[in-house]
Amino acid sequence: MTKVTIIAGGHKIDSRLTGILQYTADFLEKEKVEVHVIQVHELPSAALITADFMNKEIKEARQNVEQSDGVIVLSPVFQASYSGIIKTFLDLLPQKSLRNKTILPLMLGGSYAHLLVIDYALKPVLANLGATNILTGAYVTDNQITKQVNQTYLLDEDSGNRITNQLEQLLGEMQ
Repeated sequence: MTKVTIIAGGHKIDSRLTGILQYTADFLEKEKVEVHVIQVHELPSAALITADFMNKEIKEARQNVEQSDGVIVLSPVFQASYSGIIKTFLDLLPQKSLRNKTILPLMLGGSYAHLLVIDYALKPVLANLGATNILTGAYVTDNQITKQVNQTYLLDEDSGNRITNQLEQLLGEMQ
């Protein structure tokens, strides 16, 4: 079975980033993909900050990435870059841990002002981790996601189509 790990670099569960995460996980599960989600902010903070490679939860998260066919890096945009939480986790991965994997960057920003964050900030770090098959990715703005009363999120048609297109490409590349 194909396995994808989603590395979510938000600071809390209750955010529009969760809308992208839910949409992505639902899509992949419907396609019979085994999905693992790493909510980086839920990993032990001391272990993240001190790079405690022996911490059980850190080891499990790293193994999920290493054993995956595809990796989705999901991050909000802060100060024209990906989140520090994502960077802290990526720093714990072995240098070539993304080799032979298809990588899909998904970013959430407040406006289109930082649209190029994927290409200029995130992709170089992913390439340094051995990634050679990095998809274009998708950049979504806050106003394209609506929080529903039942704590779910609704993506507008444009962002849903762009993410779906990238997910279909991810599946095609992993086969």
